[in-house]
Amino acid sequence: MGVCDLCELPTGDTPVTAEDVPGAFCCRGCLEVSRTLGDCALEAGDATTADTGPVADTVDPPDAAAEAYLAVDGMHCTTCEQFLDLRGDGIDGVYAVDANYAMETARVYYDPEIVEQAALPAALSGRGYQFRLRESDQSGAGRRHQRETLGRLLVGGFFAMLIMPWYFFYLYPSYVGVDTGILDVDATTSVGVYLPLAILGVLTTIVLLYTGKPILRGAWISLRTRRPNMDLLVAVAAVSAYCYSTLALATGSTHLYYDVTVAVVLIVTLGRYYEARSRSKATERLSAVTSARRSDAVRLTDDGRETVAIEDLSPGDRLIVAPGERIPVDGTVVAGAAAVDESLLTGESLPETKRPGASVIGGSVVTDDALVVEVGPAVTSTADRIARTLWEIQSATPGVQRLADALATIFVPLVFALGVLAATWQLVTGASIATAMLVGLTVLVVSCPCAMGLATPLAISAGLRDGLGLGIVVTNPSVFETAPDADTVVFDKTGTLTTGEMVVDSVTGAEETLERAGAVERYASHPVADAVLDEATAAADPADGGTETPQSDGGVAVPSDEPTEPVADTTLPEATDFARHAGAGVEATVESERTVVGRPSLIEAEVGPIPDDLHQEIERIERRGDLPVVVGWDGQARGVVAVTDRERDDWENAVSSFTGTEVVILTGDQESGAEQFRDHSAVDRVFAGVPPDGKVETVRRLGASGTTVMIGDGTNDGPALAAADLGIAVGDPTARATDAADAVVTSGELATVERVFDIAHGTRSRIRQNIAWALCYNAVAVPLAVAGLINPLFAAAAMAASSLLVVTNSRRSVLG
Repeated sequence: MGVCDLCELPTGDTPVTAEDVPGAFCCRGCLEVSRTLGDCALEAGDATTADTGPVADTVDPPDAAAEAYLAVDGMHCTTCEQFLDLRGDGIDGVYAVDANYAMETARVYYDPEIVEQAALPAALSGRGYQFRLRESDQSGAGRRHQRETLGRLLVGGFFAMLIMPWYFFYLYPSYVGVDTGILDVDATTSVGVYLPLAILGVLTTIVLLYTGKPILRGAWISLRTRRPNMDLLVAVAAVSAYCYSTLALATGSTHLYYDVTVAVVLIVTLGRYYEARSRSKATERLSAVTSARRSDAVRLTDDGRETVAIEDLSPGDRLIVAPGERIPVDGTVVAGAAAVDESLLTGESLPETKRPGASVIGGSVVTDDALVVEVGPAVTSTADRIARTLWEIQSATPGVQRLADALATIFVPLVFALGVLAATWQLVTGASIATAMLVGLTVLVVSCPCAMGLATPLAISAGLRDGLGLGIVVTNPSVFETAPDADTVVFDKTGTLTTGEMVVDSVTGAEETLERAGAVERYASHPVADAVLDEATAAADPADGGTETPQSDGGVAVPSDEPTEPVADTTLPEATDFARHAGAGVEATVESERTVVGRPSLIEAEVGPIPDDLHQEIERIERRGDLPVVVGWDGQARGVVAVTDRERDDWENAVSSFTGTEVVILTGDQESGAEQFRDHSAVDRVFAGVPPDGKVETVRRLGASGTTVMIGDGTNDGPALAAADLGIAVGDPTARATDAADAVVTSGELATVERVFDIAHGTRSRIRQNIAWALCYNAVAVPLAVAGLINPLFAAAAMAASSLLVVTNSRRSVLG
């Protein structure tokens, strides 16, 4: 027995071949793919293999380490990340700290046997940074931090109002030769001459040390971590102006630059205050997802209930979730009925009522009544997975940012060198020491790289935020660079262009056909069986409206050698001696007669011949792409149930939205089931009858000629999603989807898929805008400062305006 030349599955004794296609294949679908794409065979190691995930600096804690996300107050720039990463050193039980400036959050890996999560904030806080649990008064702590910054601004502003009038009305005019009489108050003693200026020095000291304390601390941290940052530039400029002025005052000069110190500190602090507020709004949804995690759960026991840590839960444990609480982990409702708010994770604004048998996702909120939830087999939470994914993306380094990072490593030392050279040149050309000092200070002030540092993180935060609002979870930062360049978009049919929910379309034959089929299928575990059972139950008891039959694994049946527990139902006849024919059908004894339900071949083999009228009906069902389920008893086929997978209402709009891009549809169904898609004008190619392994190879071969995007249901399309340059899973926010796909559309709506591309386009454009502005600003401002054409006051205002422009630009929606 050979193997298929496309997917390497066994071909069987009679492989599928064609004269115009070299090789042998397991099915007609693989042959057609090879015929069409045979010249696009890939070499080993081609770039279309699975993505390796975000490019980020990661820590490697022990497998037994617990994970906690803590909010951090006091972060002022990306250098704070490096400093905070060192905070765990020397703390018993803390393996690593991974700080994120954009989200003002730290991910802490720790040993729960040594240190409790509640003790982490106290152990890590210090050096001006305050760690806190996100569950404990998150909004209140954030407001306190903003009030503290505002307080520093008000104090600095008050003293600035006392300082600056002296400059505007007396000192500035005196510098240009206008006699203001400020020094004639009491010229008989030196104290009388310089006392007003000494008072200015004292007031400036308060502004520098109190309002400018965060800046000075940031500069000190940059020196500690040996990573020069914008705080160091600002601090050097402000402190240099202060020291020069104090030295000048002590030596009898009246040309003082306390105004530069005050202006730099206030403008930078004001800019940061606005930046922090804007950044908070830009990332609040991301932070909310991170905070939607629970560290413990209430487990039901034989003796009552107990509170246990999440890591102590086991599959099958039953948890009680009270109204207003978040569901700890993914699972299934086994008791109770309540509305569950999943908006934070899926984007769906209306709560969905969950009853026994319904699946629930960790991190969602029970709103109006208690539920008993059985823990799923993986003991994981969707909120945890999304939080971890968002964290990795926030910490990743997209291609356009790598240039900015490379520039930043040499930018600060270069600025210091330029400042020294500019001041030296002024002295060489005959300028005064004061003028040379002023030029050097201006270079330092105007060159702060804050805008460049914020350009990419805030733009990505805006893209992730807008995506979450639409029920889109971006799991790989490559989305922002790959999606806009897509050449081919591949749609999986089942579960993507169709609903994936099997329903009965028609019943032909004996009157009891549906009733007997439902009685037998009641013991089966398969989507087709569920559809037949639902229809049979509804027909037997119309007032009931059908029953909901829980499905495992997102609606895909998990094969089992044992019959499932029958659905509680007294409207259908009793079935006994149930047996399964793998891949063909099922049988049982119903009303003393052996009844077989399944494929036509099974009925002919186990029951008897199929009458001509039913043969014609089977052919008609197959021609329109539906599945015929034949029911036979008493030595003959008696009826046919047509089961169909309904097309999504918006599938035509979805495929039509990709103008200028090749659209391909992949399906495991035979040609008849894909005919309606082949006839659509927006569809360029349809490959039918392709097995799962064949789908992977098809995607790889398509990718050989350009960037390929694969769109699937995320449940059974994982390998194909991973093989594409960009994989988008629709409707399954579970681990399987988030591991394989680069983006997950949790709402399950095809119309939202187009928005993934809109978000990617908008985010990439926003990053480029920010980087371009930051580079242009420095390209213009630094030469002007070196040439002595601008003063420190103007430089401080320009620097702050540059950063605020980037923040404001990133705050806007990437979709408009």
